[in-house]
This record gives sequence, structure tokens and C-alpha cells, in this order.
Amino acid sequence: MTVLHTTELEIFADYFQFYLQDEAVNEDWGAFWTDETVERMLAVGECSVGIATARNMNVPVVVSVHDAAPAADFGEWELVNECSFRVRSGQVMVIGCTEGSPQERARFSLAPGPYRVRVSYVGLDTLSEDGLEGDDFYRLQVWPAPLAETSTLKERASAAG
Repeated sequence: MTVLHTTELEIFADYFQFYLQDEAVNEDWGAFWTDETVERMLAVGECSVGIATARNMNVPVVVSVHDAAPAADFGEWELVNECSFRVRSGQVMVIGCTEGSPQERARFSLAPGPYRVRVSYVGLDTLSEDGLEGDDFYRLQVWPAPLAETSTLKERASAAG
């Protein structure tokens, strides 16, 4: 397994979410966020993936593109989900749901076809009293793979309280 590309981003997670999606596709996210997908912190469309966040602010995100499935290194992560999506245009973007101008969107090229994305979450319970600061962090690992079911590879332990 080789890492082909890595991008470190800070994404404005307005409404506690951001997206990885084919640049040419505009899917209706209202139907994808259900009680189940909110609980999982992941909503999946055909050509896009919605990632829920712990806070409604700028959040750190690292996206890496691999040539094959990355090793299962779940130790430090609190929650790990995996899903499939399809790239049609050859351009993928990572975007907050209210980011307006195309210049605000982080883009990278992926050959058209099916992909798998593993989303790993950590620091979900580290928010400040006002919910504005925290050490939450989101890692997206993307690689070419046949379409498959969405799955949770590591479940989040219940928060103390």
C-alpha cells in the first residue's frame, strides 16, 4: 500500500458537517441524514460522503489517497467508519456545507470509478464548555475499490456522564 497524496485542511464544519464529493455532482443531502446516519456520524450518497463533526467550527481534516486499502490502525481512533462512493468527473472536493465560492474548496484529482473511504475520528469529547474549541480531528483515507456496504469498523465508546 502506497500513499499517493496527502492534504491537511481546516474545513468550516457549519451545521456540524463537511463533505467529500465529486465536484460535478450535487446530491440532495436532506435525505441522507437520518437518525441512523447522524448516530454513525456518516451519511453516504452515490458520489459523495457527509462527515459529521463534534463542533460547528473550523475542524482539522487530513485526506490521504492510497493505491490500495490502508492498514487497519484503529488504536488511537474513537470511531472508524468505511463506505463507498463513485467519482465521475475525475475531480473530488472537500467542502463545508455552506462554503460558497469554488476557491474555498479543497480539490484533488481521482480517476473516475468506485472508491472506498475510511473516516477516522478522535477527540470527539474534548470540546470546551461553549463548544467552540476542541481537539477533535478527522482523517479520510481514500483508495480505489469496488462498491461495498457502509460499515463501522470501530464503534465509539459511550461518553462518560
